Amino acid sequence: MDIIGLGEAMVEFNQTKSGKEYAPGFGGDTSNCIVAAARQGANAGYISAVGSDSFGDLLVGMWKNEGVDTATVQRNANAATGIYFVTHGADGHQFTYYRKGSAASLMTPADMPTDAIKSAKILHISAISQAISESACDAVFAAIKIAKDGGVMVSYDTNLRLSLWPLDRATAIVQRTAELSDIILPGLEDVQALTGLDDPNAICDLYLKLGIGTVALTMGEQGALIATPNKRKQLEPYLINCVDATGAGDAFDGAFLARIAAGDDVFDAALYANAAAALSTTGFGAIASIPKPGDVRALMAVAD
Repeated sequence: MDIIGLGEAMVEFNQTKSGKEYAPGFGGDTSNCIVAAARQGANAGYISAVGSDSFGDLLVGMWKNEGVDTATVQRNANAATGIYFVTHGADGHQFTYYRKGSAASLMTPADMPTDAIKSAKILHISAISQAISESACDAVFAAIKIAKDGGVMVSYDTNLRLSLWPLDRATAIVQRTAELSDIILPGLEDVQALTGLDDPNAICDLYLKLGIGTVALTMGEQGALIATPNKRKQLEPYLINCVDATGAGDAFDGAFLARIAAGDDVFDAALYANAAAALSTTGFGAIASIPKPGDVRALMAVAD
């Protein structure tokens, strides 16, 4: 296994232009990331739980179609798969979630698959996986310990959802998790709230001082800032026809980790991921628009 992700995936129902119908899709940051990694050719797997329901069937079918190993996805007959609705109005997207008590939120440390985690090069986790419940948060820390004991790199996305937990708890949990991570993949707005800092370089400095080896800070229209203890590089955004930025950060994460697993250094991996994230914004949905390597390389060649 190159990369194994951990978290909650959900089935999405996105309001169409007519306003009368909802198109099905998929969401969940770590799941999106793992699908993106698989599309770049990585051998990827996912640790999660879904209900023994039709929505769980849809997710498992999607992962299998994408080449994601589902051996560590549990089916829970006593809990539902999380779902959410996206509606569109004058104020933009609005999300309505039905995830309380979901199968994934009931995961515990005992559910963490030791052998699968230790067989991977990279374990990818996120703050959302920690925010959905206390037991899921404990499960993430258990997975980190297994990874660290097995010499597996830990990658962490600091995705902040204040609807799931208060800022004080999020700040404490995210900092502790960052201290245990080898790679951190924050979004600028999230870490501005978590750190109280505005300047991207100051944010990178803070996380590097925690002992993190690589900070890949995504900044939307400002591109990305990649920092290690010895070097940092600003990546300019691609001037591309953006129609939907949903999941662009997850596409960046998956492409970045896939290239790291393939042997690229972090700066080459980030150049590739920056192009993949840009292409992911040219279509609708977090997963449908994730590009494949040929398209990513073509965009990089044009930019050169």
